[in-house]
Amino acid sequence: MGRTQVAIIGAGPSGLLLGQLLLKEGIDNVVLERQSGEYVLSRIRAGIIETVTVDLLKAAGVEERMHRESLVHDGIELCFAGARHRVDFRELVGRSVVVYGQTEITRDLMSARSEAGGTSIYEAQDVRPHDIASASPRVTYRHKGREQSLDCDFVVGCDGFHGVSRASIPHDVLSPTSRIRPRI
Repeated sequence: MGRTQVAIIGAGPSGLLLGQLLLKEGIDNVVLERQSGEYVLSRIRAGIIETVTVDLLKAAGVEERMHRESLVHDGIELCFAGARHRVDFRELVGRSVVVYGQTEITRDLMSARSEAGGTSIYEAQDVRPHDIASASPRVTYRHKGREQSLDCDFVVGCDGFHGVSRASIPHDVLSPTSRIRPRI
C-alpha cells in the first residue's frame, strides 16, 4: 500500500502537465497509465497549441525545447472560390498559436517528470478509483502481476472521456456540460 497527495490517472499531456505543475508546488503525486511509455509517445496527436497552453508549459518549466523547435503562427489563410482570405490572429485576438506536436509536449513532460523525481507507473492495469467522494479516496491497480493500492487525498482523472475515471464519478456528483459552437 502506497500513499500520495494526488493520484493522477492518465499519462497523456494533461496528466503529465498537472503532475509537473503539482511537483513544482511541492505537492506529491503519482501518475498511473494503462499503456507503456513507448505507446504513449507513439500516439501522434494535434500539433497546434494556443497561448494559454504555452503559458502553462512555461509555468511547468518545460518550454525550452518548444521555444527552440516550434513555429509561431500569427494567422492562417483560407481559400474560397479561388480567393485567399487571411485570418490574422494577432489583429483579431492579440495572440498567436504555436506549431509543436503533442507528442513532443508529452516527451518534454516525461523527461521533466523523470528529472524531478516524479513517480509515473506505466502499464498499470485495472486502475480503479474508490471512495472518490470521501475524505480518504484510493486507487487500486495491478502492476507487474501484483495488486497495488494507493491512498491519496485527491484522485484526478486525466484519462479522457471514455476512461475509467469518468465512469467512477457518482451520478449525483457528475455534472456534464457541453457547448455547441455556432457555425461561421
